[in-house]
Amino acid sequence: MPIARRQVLRGLGAGGLGVGMALLAGCGDRTGGPTILRWWSPQATPEQVASYREQIRAFESRNPNVRIVFEPTSDEGYPTQFAAAFAAGQMPDLVTHLPSFAAQNYYDRGLIEPMDDVVAAIGADSFFPGALAPFRAADGHYCAIGIGSTAVDMLWYRQDLLQLAGIGAAPRTWDELRAACAKVQRRGLYGTALPYGMNSMTSLIFISIIHQAGGQLFTPELDVAIDSPPTYAALDFYRSMREFCPPGATIFSWGECLTAFVSGASATGIYSGRVLANVAAQNPRIADVIGCVAYPTLSRAIPPWTFNDFPSLFIPKGARNPALAKAFAISLFSPDIYPTQLRATPGHILPTLKGIVDDPVYLADPLVAKYQREIAMMAKLAANGHNLGMESPAHLPNLRAGEIIASNCIAELVQRVVLEGENPRLAVGQAASRLERLMSA
Repeated sequence: MPIARRQVLRGLGAGGLGVGMALLAGCGDRTGGPTILRWWSPQATPEQVASYREQIRAFESRNPNVRIVFEPTSDEGYPTQFAAAFAAGQMPDLVTHLPSFAAQNYYDRGLIEPMDDVVAAIGADSFFPGALAPFRAADGHYCAIGIGSTAVDMLWYRQDLLQLAGIGAAPRTWDELRAACAKVQRRGLYGTALPYGMNSMTSLIFISIIHQAGGQLFTPELDVAIDSPPTYAALDFYRSMREFCPPGATIFSWGECLTAFVSGASATGIYSGRVLANVAAQNPRIADVIGCVAYPTLSRAIPPWTFNDFPSLFIPKGARNPALAKAFAISLFSPDIYPTQLRATPGHILPTLKGIVDDPVYLADPLVAKYQREIAMMAKLAANGHNLGMESPAHLPNLRAGEIIASNCIAELVQRVVLEGENPRLAVGQAASRLERLMSA
C-alpha cells in the first residue's frame, strides 16, 4: 500500500506519529483484537531495548488497535534465523539493524518489499549524502533504508598516553601508528588491540585495511581483485602490529577489542562509537582523555576508507501488515523520536538524517554533548563509508557479501599468513580462488 507523502509529513509535524491514525484507522485482527506487529533486531542492549519500548509506546498510544512486539535476534546467527523464518512463513513485520548487504541479498531473492514510498515519505533529501546509496538495488528501487550509520573502524586513542610519549597528534599513516604503539607500549600496557581470530570482525577489519592500502577485494564489475600489491602491504602491516597487541588477540573479536581499549589495557584501539558509552560506564577516569580519528592509511595520499555496515530497516515479503509496518517505520524517523533512539547508544548508531548532530533533543544526552565533535566526525565519515556490499560508489552491489563474511575466508587468510607464517602469495592465491567459488555458487 503506497503511503502518501502529504499524509506522512502532516503526521510528522504533529508530533511524529499522527500519520498512524490516518493510515491505520480500523486496524485490528479478524477476531476484533489488536493487530500484532513483530519487530526483529540484533541490536538489543538494555539501553536500546528501553528506547525501543518508548518508541513502541508512542506509536501504540496513537494507534490503540496496534501492539508491537520486539524480538531480539543474533548478530552472528541472523542468516540461519531468517532462513528458518522464510521457510516457515513466519516472518516478522519489520527488521532493523542488519547490514545493507543483507538487505540487498534478500531483496535480490524477492524476499523483502521495496521501500521507495517510505523513503519518499521521509524525504530522500533529509538523509546525509551517500546514506541511501547502499540500499539502491539493481532494479533502481530502494531495498531498505538506513536506520542509522556505524563508523566501525575508528582509531581510538588515549591523548594522555600519546602526550607522555611525546606524540603531539593522532597517527594518520601506518608508519605513524606503528611508531606510536612502539613508544607507548610498556609492561601492563599494549600499543593497540586488533582482531586476529577466526571471526567476522577479523574479516571485516582486514577488508578495511586492504582498502586503506589502496586496494579492493573486487573490481567494480565484481571480478575478484584481492591478489594485488595493496593486499600484500596490508598483510605486512597486520603482521607488524601483532607485537603491539595482547597475547589473546589470536582469538579476539568484537567484545575483546572493545574491552581492551575501554579497560585501559591498550593505548589505542579499533572500534565504533560504542567506546563512549562503555568508557562512561566502565572506566570513567579516562573519559576526558580519549579521542578518535579515521583509521590510518598506508600513506597520506590514500584517503580514509571507513567501514559502515549501514544498519538497515526493511520489511519482509509475507509480513502480515506491510502498510502498518511502513507507517511504524516512518514514525521512527519523526523529529521527536529519531534523536531519542540514537541516544540509546551515543556514538554507536549514528544519525543518517541531516541536522541531528546539532539537534537539541539529541544534544540533551550528556555523552552526546560531551563528545559532539567526535560524533559529528564519525557521522560524516560513516555517511560516506562503505562495506563489502558496495566497496565504492562505482561498485555494483555485491549480493554475496554476507556469504563471504560468514565463510571466514578473509579471517583465514589473516591467520594463515600472520599467525602461521605461510607464504603470502600462496595464501592470497587460494583466498582468491575461494572468493571466485563463493561468487559463482
